[in-house]
Amino acid sequence: MPQYAALGLDVGRRRIGVAGCDRLGITVQGLTTIVRRDFASDVAAIGAIAQERQVELLVIGLPYSMDGSLGSQAKQTQRFASRLSKALQLPITYVDERLTSFEAEELIKAEGRSPSRDKGAIDRKAAALILQQWLDEQREPRRFGSTQH
Repeated sequence: MPQYAALGLDVGRRRIGVAGCDRLGITVQGLTTIVRRDFASDVAAIGAIAQERQVELLVIGLPYSMDGSLGSQAKQTQRFASRLSKALQLPITYVDERLTSFEAEELIKAEGRSPSRDKGAIDRKAAALILQQWLDEQREPRRFGSTQH
């Protein structure tokens, strides 16, 4: 049975949602939301979590446009992810994160909570959805289109 040591990241301009999974890849949970200040602070915060959890892979949501193209936010995310990968010496992979924030908001509403009161909760939930999507893809036969660095 494969072992998973991955972090899911929902990278935004203001915050980064972080999620982790158990070693068997069965359960995923939102861990924290990092309020972005500067690159060094972002790296330190993610690095501390990665070290504590013995992470071997960063799974990063890539915000494709609805037409499937890479817009400016996706390109910024790729630049950040590439720098982060080098700084932490960890490989990265991307998953299509279209609509994960919307889905996260809907899940929070279904729990009877107000998503507008805690934007960090949306980011953590979106990161968990990103990581869950990647885990689900690992269980499926290989498909074209997944990007690894």
